[in-house]
Amino acid sequence: MKNFFVEAIPFNKEVVTTAIESGAHAIFVEKGCSGKVKELGVVETIAEDGDIQMNRDIEFITINSKEDELKAARAPRDRWLVVETSDWTIIPLENLIAQRGRLIAKVKSSEDAATALSILEKGTDGVLLKTDNLSEIKKTSSLIFSASEKLQLSEAEITSVRPLGMGDRVCIDTSTNLSIGEGMLVGNTSSGFFLVHSESIDNPYVEKRPFRVNAGGVHAYIKVPNGKTKYLSEMKSGDSALVVKHDGTTQEVIVGRIKLEKRPMMLIEARIGQSPLSLVLQNAETIRLVKTGGKPVSVVKLKKGDRVLAMAEQSGRHFGIKIEEHIIEE
Repeated sequence: MKNFFVEAIPFNKEVVTTAIESGAHAIFVEKGCSGKVKELGVVETIAEDGDIQMNRDIEFITINSKEDELKAARAPRDRWLVVETSDWTIIPLENLIAQRGRLIAKVKSSEDAATALSILEKGTDGVLLKTDNLSEIKKTSSLIFSASEKLQLSEAEITSVRPLGMGDRVCIDTSTNLSIGEGMLVGNTSSGFFLVHSESIDNPYVEKRPFRVNAGGVHAYIKVPNGKTKYLSEMKSGDSALVVKHDGTTQEVIVGRIKLEKRPMMLIEARIGQSPLSLVLQNAETIRLVKTGGKPVSVVKLKKGDRVLAMAEQSGRHFGIKIEEHIIEE
């Protein structure tokens, strides 16, 4: 997720209120104004006396020359670096993106924000928007929160489906309703993930719950934002989860609740080419994987030779971060 900061100097109640309602992560204000911001909503402030403090947590540099660019590159890596270019030139930002992280571009419009967030494909880590135009705040918010990673899904051929005994399974209830063809990527190992469909399908047994993904056993890995994974057992209220559509597009959502219950389980095994993958899921008609085109298929109807959407990766994981290391998971 990119970071969305909004400047309100001098203090402007309408700007602050619109920024908070638009999901801004922090508001940049003058010393002594943090209290005014927090009267309007729960949000961090950037100020000399703010939650994010000047010259301790964040630095500001205006680039007018190559010397300024070099100074920016030498800034402490443990601080946010907000960069403003006097004539909105892209080259300095390209150079800095290639050299460091925690880089924020100061912009005056959603158009400039779109450019900053896409430079060298990776883009800056966020923007600081300076404007009194409330519409521009909303447009930039839409840009930030619609920006998502695109994943490459493939067809996996089912090789085995068999029932197991009882186990602890995890349901992830999000604060967002999911659509047909959307779910989450879950797998027994960090090298292979099935697209597990949301409970957004009508059925005669239970009411649909489009905010829920019945994700699998507590031991399984789940893909989360920024290329990382977690164990399902680690997911909790307030975490960010990654919703994946059948075409590979993604969105970041908030976990509202985790439900862990003992249920009958089943093992699904498959292959993408020569790469094996597997997942332990609840053995129930309402649990579904996804076929090409976004069509859900119940796990109890799967048979050898069927094809479902999945994702294979070559690297192992260390504390959820992809690493290049020889790891065997079976």
